[in-house]
Amino acid sequence: MKYALLLYADETVQPDYTTAEGAAEMQQWFEFSQELGAAGAMLGGEALEGVATATTVQVREGSTITADGPFAETKEALGGCYLLDVDDLDAAIKWAEKIPNVGYGTVEIRPLMVFDEE
Repeated sequence: MKYALLLYADETVQPDYTTAEGAAEMQQWFEFSQELGAAGAMLGGEALEGVATATTVQVREGSTITADGPFAETKEALGGCYLLDVDDLDAAIKWAEKIPNVGYGTVEIRPLMVFDEE
């Protein structure tokens, strides 16, 4: 089964990656990604720039509306994702438990849609 692990965190709580603490967590991210790849479970993954760089787009009644920043007003923002191919939801949960920011953030697990190709 294929899943997206969506990584959310409050940007004011996560470590500053230019500090020793931040560098240590970044190493944990690299190690997690390597472990996931070595297990053959990782289809891909990306980190996102901070929410201050986001642009939202909506089309309403034929007019395009753009705005700076994320659409949702929440403390936790989407920071990246991993795409997995694992046996089942339980396996995806086991990987989510290992994500470095799970202690101060949230990991949302979503199955990928399967479309019939005929």
